[in-house]
Amino acid sequence: MLRRFFLLFLCGLTARAHVVGISTAQGSMSGESLELVIGFAPNDAQQLIKPEDRPTGKWSPEAFDAIKPQLLWVAPQLWEVTARGEKLKPSGVRVELLPGDNVSFHLLFVRPIGADKLILRATKLGELPPGHREFVIIGGADGVTVAKKLLSAQDDTMEIPLPPDPAMAASARSRPAEKAGNGNAPAFWSFLRLGVEHIWTGYDHLLFLFALLVVCRSFRSIVKIITCFTLAHSTTLVLATLKIVSLPSGIAEPAIAASIVYVGVENLLRRGAEPQGRWALTFGFGLLHGFSFASVLRELGVGENGTSIAMPLFSFNAGVEIGQIAIAAVVLPVVWRLRQNEKFVARGVPALSALVAAAGLYWFLERTIFA
Repeated sequence: MLRRFFLLFLCGLTARAHVVGISTAQGSMSGESLELVIGFAPNDAQQLIKPEDRPTGKWSPEAFDAIKPQLLWVAPQLWEVTARGEKLKPSGVRVELLPGDNVSFHLLFVRPIGADKLILRATKLGELPPGHREFVIIGGADGVTVAKKLLSAQDDTMEIPLPPDPAMAASARSRPAEKAGNGNAPAFWSFLRLGVEHIWTGYDHLLFLFALLVVCRSFRSIVKIITCFTLAHSTTLVLATLKIVSLPSGIAEPAIAASIVYVGVENLLRRGAEPQGRWALTFGFGLLHGFSFASVLRELGVGENGTSIAMPLFSFNAGVEIGQIAIAAVVLPVVWRLRQNEKFVARGVPALSALVAAAGLYWFLERTIFA
């Protein structure tokens, strides 16, 4: 059993945290046209280029200019827009390199006469790494959200209602709001699922939680630690998403890795015994972890341009908590059973703690020196 734990933790040393990729697409309906602006993070934008032509490290303007023809060729293939059974070709295509190596694609589509709806399909999601999501928000000419959806490779299509005539858009303001409301239920479950996936693939968060729980000797201690961690990261998630507090990812992510190192080393120094006041330490470090959760919603544009923030914030956080509880429900019985063996407490817990500290150190170096 102990060997299996070693193998799992060794695999964790080379695993990257937060493997679920996220991209955004913001659409604007104006008169007879629909403009889509699609944003990809550097790692995801790389997947759209031939492997041999992918830039290494940060993209310089020269490197971007060299691959720009490929990106312009890919751009019209990112979205399939259909009206009245006819596929529309973009009348305008533009690609930009934004700060942080983010790539922005601009596509302009002209609405056919008489069309009452547009069907949008994100055709490239199936070619991106597994689990990739794309959050789409479409706004009308009056700024009201017409449609929103979190797309995946398994569900890559959405429908946009159109007013009978562009000239009547101003008198139909209530209709887009109603249409947007109808999409709240699917969006709720999409954000809930995203929260579960984020914690399940957030190996640094899970490793931090495991390091806290592996030395617990009572159910009361476990409840206090999980509660403190939940309250802390939920607080930061809300404050950061509302832009009340802010911490750049360049600081937050290394700090999260450092928290893993600290807990692993503390477990080693205590030789498997439960440290006093661990709940307070958990709350403090939990605040840091909340910034990472908040970055997911910020990357999706939640709260931007007047979009609703309450539902995505609540459902995403609920998903994180459900995923966290599910993991704890599986791991804790195993840990408790192992702790009944004195050899595990004397040797196994320190060995696992050393692996936790090593994984945290790996991530810290990866996010600082080798970033």
